[in-house]
Amino acid sequence: MIAIIKYNAGNIASVKNAVERLGFECIITDNPDEITCAEKVIFPGVGEASSAMNYLRERNLDTLIKSLTQPVLGICLGLQLMCRHSEEGNTDCLGIFDAAVKRFPPTDIVPHIGWNNLYDTKSSLFNGFGNNDTVYFVHSYFAEICEQTNAKCDYILPFSAAMRKNNFFATQFHPEKSGDMGEKILKNFLSL
Repeated sequence: MIAIIKYNAGNIASVKNAVERLGFECIITDNPDEITCAEKVIFPGVGEASSAMNYLRERNLDTLIKSLTQPVLGICLGLQLMCRHSEEGNTDCLGIFDAAVKRFPPTDIVPHIGWNNLYDTKSSLFNGFGNNDTVYFVHSYFAEICEQTNAKCDYILPFSAAMRKNNFFATQFHPEKSGDMGEKILKNFLSL
């Protein structure tokens, strides 16, 4: 069973639908026992960092997530909350990745919405991913490049498009909205 962590963030139903299309059973839950017993955990989301972290802290999910030993995939806000700190709401996050999350410089082209290439991909998540393949992004904040960066993207400046530390994987882009390539990335994760 795949557990998709519920924490009042958007886009969770799209992730559930994508996982089920790939033939995997999943549940959306904030129940610690269901999350701990899951074969894999997905931590997706679209939302605001400080309110999301408050929800996690109120339910002790912040501590639980950091203690998980099975494969965990953060998506979009999930990646950002797995970092050390976010400028969004001046929020201390989970600290799994040693990176700060910053707002893109103010321009008329923020948020970053659309399809972009990745480079310097270094993870089994990207098996079968080519240099000309693209994935879909929607975000105004980005994780800086750090030791745990395992894919990069350029939009205004270079940033972490994907990160990994031990059993924790994360993507800033939305694999569930990235067509065939996103499906391949999700399948790679679910097949770990």
